[in-house]
Amino acid sequence: MSKPVTEAPGVPVEREQELRANVYRLLAALLAAPPTEELFALLRDIDAQADQQQGPLVAAWRMLAVSARKARVDDVDDEFHALFIGAGRGELLPYGSWYLTGFLMEKPLAELRQDLLELGYARQEEVREPEDHAAALCEVMSMLVSDPDIGAAREKRFFENHIGPWMGRFFEDLEGAESAGFYSAVGLLGKEFLGVEQQYLAMTPH
Repeated sequence: MSKPVTEAPGVPVEREQELRANVYRLLAALLAAPPTEELFALLRDIDAQADQQQGPLVAAWRMLAVSARKARVDDVDDEFHALFIGAGRGELLPYGSWYLTGFLMEKPLAELRQDLLELGYARQEEVREPEDHAAALCEVMSMLVSDPDIGAAREKRFFENHIGPWMGRFFEDLEGAESAGFYSAVGLLGKEFLGVEQQYLAMTPH
């Protein structure tokens, strides 16, 4: 995680894919559960000045590292619960169906489940959240990017169908959420990363 930036010119394709998959995996971990002390230790060591790069995504990485250095595990645990769990529901609902229709468990989830079935992905029995949770979708993208048998066109279609239409708005909401301290930096990173991803995937033919 010492070089998390994915907008560097001249990065070998294999390394670029590894970086993209790692960012998706990190976002999935941060959205699925409160960060552990081990994860905080990694975040505090982020080197966002790698290769002397500049830009919004680099600034977002710096902000995440600074926020991780200031954060306390117990406080962020409370923050996570206020944002995503709450008493009945959290401040935010990180589900594709909610952002696209205003309701949970709607048509976008059914379409996602069909695409996951075609990809050969199945929800694990112990997982209670529906598949259109932002963490689950980031995890799926990390697997798609990492799988050499998945073509770039299929990866692009999945992003355009299930992530692009709504997740940027979710990260913007997370960045500005009333309960967000550390997670405001997570929202900023997610927003800027998805912006880079949209540009990257726009160059991929269908």
